[in-house]
Amino acid sequence: MPSSSLALVRPGAVDSDRRRTSASAVLRSVLDHGPVARSTVARLTGLSPASVTDHCARLTSLGLIREAPGPRRSNGVGRPHVPVDLDGSRFVVGGVHVAVPYTTVALLDLRGRVVAERRLSHDGVAAEPARVLANAAAGLRALLTDARGRIPLAVGIAAGGWVDRDSGTIVEHPLLGWRDIPVREVIRAQTGLPVHVDGHARALVNGERLFGAVAREGLSVLHLFAGNVVDAAFATHDEVHHGPRSQAGSIAHLPLAGGTERCDCGRTGCLQAELSERTLCRRAREAGVVRTSNPMHVLAAAAGGDANAVRLLLHRSRMTGRAVGLLIDVLNPDTVVVTEVGAIHREDCLAALRAEVGSDRAAAVAPTSFPDSVLAVAGGSVALDVLYRDPLGMSPGRLRASSAS
Repeated sequence: MPSSSLALVRPGAVDSDRRRTSASAVLRSVLDHGPVARSTVARLTGLSPASVTDHCARLTSLGLIREAPGPRRSNGVGRPHVPVDLDGSRFVVGGVHVAVPYTTVALLDLRGRVVAERRLSHDGVAAEPARVLANAAAGLRALLTDARGRIPLAVGIAAGGWVDRDSGTIVEHPLLGWRDIPVREVIRAQTGLPVHVDGHARALVNGERLFGAVAREGLSVLHLFAGNVVDAAFATHDEVHHGPRSQAGSIAHLPLAGGTERCDCGRTGCLQAELSERTLCRRAREAGVVRTSNPMHVLAAAAGGDANAVRLLLHRSRMTGRAVGLLIDVLNPDTVVVTEVGAIHREDCLAALRAEVGSDRAAAVAPTSFPDSVLAVAGGSVALDVLYRDPLGMSPGRLRASSAS
């Protein structure tokens, strides 16, 4: 390397990056294995025992971890090993998920568990951005008021459409009619908290990677989200692919073999037009199954024995499986996670989806790990991903002040 290039490498910056990476590895190990002895953390992370001890002391002083009650001894001899664990009693993150008919606001603890959740309807009218975001901020404040003793670290915001993580902007959400909405700026001004923004498919990949049942050990994971918006995200080696201006995962207009639904773009069989919950509910209304636009009502009708509801749900799951097969052919992930109402709640729909994927790859496909709280987890995971990547840098003033009180 030329000497001029060497001059650009600041030792302090390198040390800071190393500390951040090491602290992240320690906190992730405690998340995955806690209560866990420091010696075990050293073995899992490859860090020296002294480094692990130092990082545990720092994370304890910040209130992120604590010593677990009751020392443990190895084989009943030697010095006691006092395990450490996450301190789930103090801190929360706010989660906001902006869907087409409603916004979900929630509080999540450090293990990604939903502490409180509220759904805010858009009242069946045009979802004007300022009103929706103001309601979301007010909803978060109300949840925090009720969660006495909990300290908020940050807010995560997730939405479908084109979401630019770096600028904190919903660049385009065609179903809402939103363009260039600075959601990070708006929510930060109304809550006073750090705000992080990402697309909901990418957010849920991070949620699965941190807290999920099936994707934590895989080298690569694909997530397909089939709601009103249909999009995907792909992660390899703990990194979610974003692409330029976070446009990766936009699959709405991929052609789906066998699709018959006319898309707004003028073509037939686009993936989102075929798989959207709006399409499912419209077909259910035409078949006399429901009178609403709520996919859970279609699910309830199927549970009550309505043959048309079952037929519609199975068809949608099969078409979702066809989309999964297409994406597997391109990306070849170790694990596929699907958020689709039929596959989440009905074994026959999950079986139909897997059958369409093919027997040789079906075992790699699983429904979301968060069947009852997927939207709340999507929002909160945006903020929790930032925390676990840089636990020493997320609101350090707030953390230190709360630790001293």
